[in-house]
Amino acid sequence: MPKTSKAEAAETISDQGFEGHYTELDTGYTIGFETYTADADLTEFFKGLPDDRCQCPHWGYVFKGKVTYKTADGEETFTTGDAYHVGPGHTPVIYKDTELIEFSPTDEMQKTVAVVTKNMEAAG
Repeated sequence: MPKTSKAEAAETISDQGFEGHYTELDTGYTIGFETYTADADLTEFFKGLPDDRCQCPHWGYVFKGKVTYKTADGEETFTTGDAYHVGPGHTPVIYKDTELIEFSPTDEMQKTVAVVTKNMEAAG
């Protein structure tokens, strides 16, 4: 059975206010261990995706802090101890001192990351 941990993650991404450790499993899912050290509404970085929102579903667990997902129907905030699922059509708002883990289908995740990365690079 495939497994990973934050320490064993294959890829680490660091940016101002964010650190993520990711592993693509051979099951078609990517596991991401994410830590946020600053508040940020990331909506602007999803422009160019359908409805300008993330189309990748995520299953997650908040170890510490909180995360909000905005959808066409409103928004929902998950806090310490919450396990959650967010479907396609969302944008995240992240908060300082948050640690979480997310499980996402790799193919959809890669499509989203490509657009978000392009938008972040354009924003400087």
